[in-house]
Amino acid sequence: MSSSPRRAHCDRCGLPAPTCVCALVARVDNEVEVLVLQHPREAAEAKGSVRLLGLALARCRVVVGEVFEPAALLDLLGGDVSGNALLYPADSQETAELSFFPRLRRLVVLDGTWRKSLRMLHANPLLQSLPRLSIAPEAPARYAALRKARLPGQMSTLEATCAALAQLERAPARYQPLLAAFEDFVAQGAARAGRGADEDRRRAERTRRRSSRAPKVRPCGGRGARVTR
Repeated sequence: MSSSPRRAHCDRCGLPAPTCVCALVARVDNEVEVLVLQHPREAAEAKGSVRLLGLALARCRVVVGEVFEPAALLDLLGGDVSGNALLYPADSQETAELSFFPRLRRLVVLDGTWRKSLRMLHANPLLQSLPRLSIAPEAPARYAALRKARLPGQMSTLEATCAALAQLERAPARYQPLLAAFEDFVAQGAARAGRGADEDRRRAERTRRRSSRAPKVRPCGGRGARVTR
């Protein structure tokens, strides 16, 4: 039996050709370097925002993993934790004000669901030692139409990173083209999801109709079965 041909994938973004995001990429010359530590399960998520973020930012590195060797992680941080900050939602640990980062070289971002990113933080003590930067959303999250958030107002990795960079670099206009591209990304993904849901409903309806037209079998005089229509 011959297997179905594998769908062509884009060499640049790695997605199937129909969902390629390369046409949406709006290049941004960010001043603060970005290091994204991406959970392995998030790396295969077509609806993830980091793929677009990594293609757009001039200074961005995406590393996939969950638990990192301390020496390897320190190397990713430039061999010294100074000049690094972790973008992470506020919790019981106090987060630093923007004025605390006058010479920030690198913004470290965890990409994963709330639970996965929390596990990554707990599994890597070096990350816990970094000063934390938390961003309060100034507008409704654009991601809600595509992926469900744990809490209202939670932003995607792309949105949170752009918001942090815009504040750190004092250049909000610099990231507007990328955020506009992300809105298009979300709209296209939501439209595909809607078409998929419509097709699922039509498929279920066809199955129901076929079942209703199927021959009915009933006993006949105790000598077997008779097919009626």
